[in-house]
Amino acid sequence: MFSYRHAFHAGNHADVLKHMVLVATLDHLLEKEAPLTVVDTHAGAGLYRLDGDYADTSGEAAQGVLQLLAGPELRAAAAVGRKSDEIAPPAPALARYLEVIGDFNPKGGAKIYPGSPFIVQHLLRDQDKLKLFELHPTDSRTLSANIAQLEAGRKIAVLTEDGFGSATKFLPPPSRRALVLCDPSYEIKSDYARVLDFAAEALKRFATGTYAVWYPIIPRPEAHDLPRRLKTMATKAGKSWLHATLTVKSSKIVTSPTGETRRPGLPASGMFLINPPHTLKVKLAAALPQLVERLAQDRNAAFSLDAGG
Repeated sequence: MFSYRHAFHAGNHADVLKHMVLVATLDHLLEKEAPLTVVDTHAGAGLYRLDGDYADTSGEAAQGVLQLLAGPELRAAAAVGRKSDEIAPPAPALARYLEVIGDFNPKGGAKIYPGSPFIVQHLLRDQDKLKLFELHPTDSRTLSANIAQLEAGRKIAVLTEDGFGSATKFLPPPSRRALVLCDPSYEIKSDYARVLDFAAEALKRFATGTYAVWYPIIPRPEAHDLPRRLKTMATKAGKSWLHATLTVKSSKIVTSPTGETRRPGLPASGMFLINPPHTLKVKLAAALPQLVERLAQDRNAAFSLDAGG
């Protein structure tokens, strides 16, 4: 149950998509003066070293955030046979995401990668609240230690509890404004069903909250059923929804002439939002094609963006 460690995957293409959407969503919600409560059901350790052993082992950040920061216009131009001056500058949502990453790396680059808890904390105001759930004992201790350095007091709560079972206790918040991020590891198949149960209970408790669900797009029926069932849930509840996906490579398993099987790793991921900001679709429509252009690992790279309600 506790085998997944996000430190191996920090800053990869899935984090880029998730955190770009998260920043754009928060920027919109924080335009109103009323306090906002943010709930993160699977917070992780909070901060990650991209020059540490975990990140070095996987190398995933090199094809994610590090690729965006290391001359993306030149590489993208080379990939498609165009001059660098023909590549558009980063779209506002992408530029804003990179700005936030840069705030954690004032000397440039990205030795430190902020997970969702620290991205949210960085953007929240004094009147806002952050509730962090992390059940993994090691990551929960690390998260608590990292958060303690902020001396944020009661603004941030770290709970070593199952976010699926406990996070809804903060809904609705006193201000009646909340963003809930649900991004489990999906290392066990039951996570997909638990996401659906959690979303249904959260909507029942607080119908006007904004809910963001990240999920991996892998060759598993549950992964493909999840966004369809979330769409059905939102539609039946009369709520608006938005679904964005980013694919960077083929999901096919490759067998070499010697018979060696090579699995592709995570080829794609998606973000499904219920009650999303009305500005988000336009922002993502400009940014997602740029992520495809900059992060493509083969010709199967693509994006999709759909909305309803």
